[in-house]
Amino acid sequence: MKKILKLAIPKGSLQESTINLFTNAGFEITSISRSYYLVFDDPEIEAVLIRAQEIPRYVELGVFDAGISGKDWILENRARIVEICELCYAKHGLKPVKIVLAAAENSDINSVKDLEGKIIATELVNLTKDYLKKHDIKCNVEFSWGATEIKASYKLVDAIVEITETGATLASHGLKIIDVIMESTPRFFANEKSWNDPWKKEKMEKIALLLEGALNASKKVGLKMNAHKKDLPRILKKLPAIKKPTISPLSAKGWYALETIIDKKECKEIIPELKKLGASGIVEYNINKLVY
Repeated sequence: MKKILKLAIPKGSLQESTINLFTNAGFEITSISRSYYLVFDDPEIEAVLIRAQEIPRYVELGVFDAGISGKDWILENRARIVEICELCYAKHGLKPVKIVLAAAENSDINSVKDLEGKIIATELVNLTKDYLKKHDIKCNVEFSWGATEIKASYKLVDAIVEITETGATLASHGLKIIDVIMESTPRFFANEKSWNDPWKKEKMEKIALLLEGALNASKKVGLKMNAHKKDLPRILKKLPAIKKPTISPLSAKGWYALETIIDKKECKEIIPELKKLGASGIVEYNINKLVY
């Protein structure tokens, strides 16, 4: 009997970045227009696009062996799953999103204490109720079917709880952030029964390793350069590295090749400094995976 691992991939805001992550991890994925099925180049993987809000519940029920969704939606669904790894990425970057309490800029609501007896709209009803209970606040939490920001700015409700990456959309609707309830990142997680299956567990662990490796690599670049022996001490002092730079002698007497991995954001500062310290033939290159 053919062994299959059923994966739930988030449809919507995380869809493109999640597919790109799998692609960077080494998987070739084909999608058919208007279809919710994804075809992996691995015949042992069967993948379907599902709304991130629903994935934790379907994984818990065993409809899927594993899936990717935000920590916020795992908590919202009260889902009993096995978390395999955290994957820190979002729609537009590699930072966590924030779950925030927000109200109209010109409202009198400036803290959670001001919401006693008020109305809050959100998709994250359970998570919001847990937050209010922690602060001993009683108010009406109603489910929002979407366009949540306009409800607070148009005074249809007193406040909202919403997911934001930068806060720009909230600000554009004339809203202010009252409190950050939590930060959330996507998680790769498994159904409990599937995790206890040796073949599926090993398969999921391999996928997690590749996904984490691709994410690690996305923040780093490789650097190669040549340097004379007399310049090595100063260059090595300047070079950051995961462990230590690799140093290899060249055919020219007294010359060495150096190779290391650094944070991508450091490159524009460090390359001119390395040149000044005597490095030559400096090459910056992207890496596909970095497994620690």
